[in-house]
Amino acid sequence: MSLRVGDPAEIGGYPLEARLGSGGMGTVFLARTSSGRPVAIKLIHQQFAADDEFRIRFRQEVAAARRVSGAFTAAVVDAAPEAEQPWMATTYIEGQTLAQRIAAEGPLDGAELRRLAIGLAEALRDIHRVGVVHRDLKPSNVVLSPEGPRVIDFGISRAADQQTLTMTGRVIGTPPFMSPEQLQTPRGVGPRSDVFSLGTLLVYAATGRGPFDADSPYLTAYQVVHEEPSLGVVPEALRAVVEPCLDKEPDGRPSADELLVLLRDLPDDLGGTRGTGVNEAGAGRTRDMVTQHHVAQDTPPPAAPGTAPAAPGTGSAGIPAGRRLRSRWRPVLAAAVAVAAIGGGVAALQAESAGGGSGGGDKGDGVAASGAALPDGFEPWRGTVPGGREDIPDELRCVTHGDALFCGGGGVVAARIKVEDGSRVWTAKSPGVPVQGMHLVGATDDTVLGYRFAPEDAPQDPPGEVVAFDADDGRELWSVPSGAQSTAVTGRSRDAVVVGSAVVTVDASNSRFEGRDAHSGEVAWKTSFPEGTRCAPVPAGQYFLAMCATDAELDASEVRHPTLHTVDRTSGTWGSPVAVDGPAVPMGVRDGGLVLLQEHREGAALTGYDGTARFDPASGKVTYSRLARTYAGTPGMADGTVYVAGQAGLVTALDPTTGREKWKRQTGVEGASGPVAGSGALYFSSATGRVVALAPNDGRPLWTTNPQVDGLTGEQGASPRVTVAGRAVVVAAAENTLFAFDTQKPPKSG
Repeated sequence: MSLRVGDPAEIGGYPLEARLGSGGMGTVFLARTSSGRPVAIKLIHQQFAADDEFRIRFRQEVAAARRVSGAFTAAVVDAAPEAEQPWMATTYIEGQTLAQRIAAEGPLDGAELRRLAIGLAEALRDIHRVGVVHRDLKPSNVVLSPEGPRVIDFGISRAADQQTLTMTGRVIGTPPFMSPEQLQTPRGVGPRSDVFSLGTLLVYAATGRGPFDADSPYLTAYQVVHEEPSLGVVPEALRAVVEPCLDKEPDGRPSADELLVLLRDLPDDLGGTRGTGVNEAGAGRTRDMVTQHHVAQDTPPPAAPGTAPAAPGTGSAGIPAGRRLRSRWRPVLAAAVAVAAIGGGVAALQAESAGGGSGGGDKGDGVAASGAALPDGFEPWRGTVPGGREDIPDELRCVTHGDALFCGGGGVVAARIKVEDGSRVWTAKSPGVPVQGMHLVGATDDTVLGYRFAPEDAPQDPPGEVVAFDADDGRELWSVPSGAQSTAVTGRSRDAVVVGSAVVTVDASNSRFEGRDAHSGEVAWKTSFPEGTRCAPVPAGQYFLAMCATDAELDASEVRHPTLHTVDRTSGTWGSPVAVDGPAVPMGVRDGGLVLLQEHREGAALTGYDGTARFDPASGKVTYSRLARTYAGTPGMADGTVYVAGQAGLVTALDPTTGREKWKRQTGVEGASGPVAGSGALYFSSATGRVVALAPNDGRPLWTTNPQVDGLTGEQGASPRVTVAGRAVVVAAAENTLFAFDTQKPPKSG
């Protein structure tokens, strides 16, 4: 839908491209970030901007959406709840809403219906684990994206520990999908109200009708409170799961976690209403709208001629409503758990034993198996590393060397942290004006090296320098100007690299490598770049490589024909150039060869990765493999396998030699970077500090933690945020946050 006359050209610095829709509270626009990533911006109507109650509610919506960071929700990218006309930007989710899908094609069935049910239950699990109740789960708030269903619009959600703003007698929601308590006592609504709504939504998805449909919202509301649901055409297996969700009493319903156990046990051939005589022309009949009604609580509708009205609080059979369904789900759950125990009892027993009875949350089939030990005296900890200005966008990253942990970025050039308790041994900041773009280069036995950029407004050329610190006390040992442009050449910020006890830097004029002793800074060798090129250092196991691009391609910001050279680590002598089909990004080493991912671009925009290249330094040969499709997301490599983590949490494992897809797994961590291998698992995490551990062989989830801080989960291309120290992991997150825990006892989730 194109923009209209009177629509703004931009909101909050985001240029608008189109209208996505408009409702009673605001208009949603399609916009793009400066990197080209699409976002959906919800702009609140002007008439509500002066309403104090509405502003409070909108602030709660933003806070609730920020707290939720699962794979089946839309992450908040930016927001301005205090603006003259408030707005919020979230990840743009492409796809039809469930309401549109049912209206166009009729009810879902089979595996498609099962996937929807599991995806929505996982979404509720993620929402509830951060203490949020959605309160308006309905078909138009479910988007069927290519990566699975996504729950959107937290407009009337609230934190479970806050009091709702709903005024006495006013009900805000959509009656066909509201719970009885939401209609009767809206201030007392809790997480199991969402479970009731999910039950009604699954009936709608399976049949095209809600279980309490009537000819008016008032009659529908009455039936939600007093009548039994209409489930006659719901597939039998699904009906057994949905029925307890629709218990009139919240305590009679399963939690989202318990519901997932039931749903995952459903067969793929779930069945449906297609071809069973249900009139698909009536699909989508349920009214799906945000409605404000004044409902006369416990007042029955007019009785049909010749009948007596049912007594308040009873169903059509005169049995107290909410009593017939209660506890029916518990035997089903017990049976499901028994089946799971038969199939995976060893894993379950190992998880209990390893977790010590206090470990965390969503462990899936078990925790990471590990023979590694914890650092001496280790206890879980959390802290921050004070940095520079709050508006510096860089995040901390850490490395371990021996028993030491070193971190840099986020306004810090380098810091030494005690792994066992998180206390700081020393911190090195930039003198004077905080600098932007600091990051850690690496560490040797006695030296820590970082790279710091000058401020954007500083009249300095070159823009940055490599600086060395004594690992024991943080004294600055030496610094050298650097004109490195590694990001432009390789797509990675690697302006200097540690090679054994030495460091290779790029000189101030960006014309040569310089190999120097890491501790003293003494230059051992210098070697110029090939004429007409600029190069970046690339470590590759026992080899040190240079990746180069021509001046013309760099000036045009289009490196499509890079060359690779071996460089002797002791003398700086260059090997012959080997051409690589680009653009390509170095990822890591497999069987002694450098693996690169080939980028797929549309114009200047990166859309993903569609091939692999492997350079063998010994033979000088490059071999290529095509991927089955273009994989979008943040790439990484561990133990010879390439991984791409999609923005919505889908992780795909790829064999870099054949290009074959080894496995893929939907996780609950959006915008994840990784992987980092250790303690028998692969770790991926987002800027919010949410971590997922996956089994390397098949991607089986081992456990997931809750978010730790507010952060923008949508960043692409981020480097891994997890550092392994024996059996402990240290996680870097937004706001210069660091936290560490035992992988065998991850933090409780939920």
